[in-house]
Amino acid sequence: MSNTAIINGGNRITGELVVQGSKNSVLPILAATVINGGINIIHNCPLIKDVYASIDILRSLGCVVSIEEDTVTVDSSNMSCDEIHQDLMKEMRSSVIFTGAILARCKKALISTPGGCELGPRPIDLHLKVFKALGVDVKETHGYIMLDGENTHCANINLDFPSVGATENAMLLACATPGTTVITNAAQEPEIVDLQDFLNGMGANVKGAGTSTIEISGTNDFCDVSHKVIGDRIVTATYLSAAAVTKGSIKINGINPNHINAITDMFSLCGAKINKGEDFIEMECKTGLNSVSCISTMPHPGFPTDAQALACTVLSVADGTSVVEENIFSSRFRHIPELNRMNADIITKDKLAIIRGVSRLKGASVTAYDLRGAAALIIAGLNAYGTTTVSGLEHLDRGYYLFENQLKNLGADIVRE
Repeated sequence: MSNTAIINGGNRITGELVVQGSKNSVLPILAATVINGGINIIHNCPLIKDVYASIDILRSLGCVVSIEEDTVTVDSSNMSCDEIHQDLMKEMRSSVIFTGAILARCKKALISTPGGCELGPRPIDLHLKVFKALGVDVKETHGYIMLDGENTHCANINLDFPSVGATENAMLLACATPGTTVITNAAQEPEIVDLQDFLNGMGANVKGAGTSTIEISGTNDFCDVSHKVIGDRIVTATYLSAAAVTKGSIKINGINPNHINAITDMFSLCGAKINKGEDFIEMECKTGLNSVSCISTMPHPGFPTDAQALACTVLSVADGTSVVEENIFSSRFRHIPELNRMNADIITKDKLAIIRGVSRLKGASVTAYDLRGAAALIIAGLNAYGTTTVSGLEHLDRGYYLFENQLKNLGADIVRE
């Protein structure tokens, strides 16, 4: 598939869709399938690039994986390997989440430093600290990390930062470790709750996900499991943004509105009309957008860093001056020079983006450098006068399934060259 999109801006985004399954849920769930040594059926699985990368890892470990529409079935009964090859690790940073699952199943693991979007330093020190707390012997040499979990034990783990990945790795290993492990200052994201539900479905005993304290009682009595992945809250935010910048209206089904309260709060402040149901969100934005004083990215339930680029795009065409503060990643403003090429008026200083809204953006040739930046630039193109060309869409495909097709169905003029 081409890595360039061409957008002719100005069309209103209107209509209804069912949002894809959550990327940030399904990746740790796919990793967890190695633990039970049995059949794992995962429904509502988005067939995105990162999912295929995870499937490649599973197959390299000896698992049998089949795909039928949006259902992925993993048979891990004949898993025969505890090593993730360097080429597979480089495909995505989330590959590190396989480590806890492999240790739970095999008691040993060999990995290299993971890859993914370049968002600044994202060391895996917290992950290794978790493993050490659980009794894993960790040795690092020549770019590889060797982990020996023969002497794992339960522990009280206090995370220095509520890292999603470190919380997930602790859950994966602890669910098969004898005794009761308690994680404090745990990540509270909805995807953590989804992983808990999957693990408990296979016989684990995990409780507290969605709060700052998670308790896991280890077991070796696992079973087959069938699970439906939650809707993707960041993809939902993306389609809401598309409607907002085009003065459109949209209904998104398959999403728990409580998962994106911080995002819908922003749209409400901008002047959009929001209606929420049990599993849907409706938004209408027929008038111009208002600025907001400040948005600060924070761990859940705060404003998600994954939606920061989208917020910058939306606020770039809002009336007045807004400030966006990025507190999670140090290099997550790479979309801003590209937005400025499209007539946005944004200056950055350290972790702040100061956005003076313009009436409308202008088409230009721009480049995406990460997953969420790619989506934000496409959304900008929907607003812009003239034609916008966005390259670097190999990043987009890591997290969005048939994105341009969905936008076309909602009225966008977009093609991939």
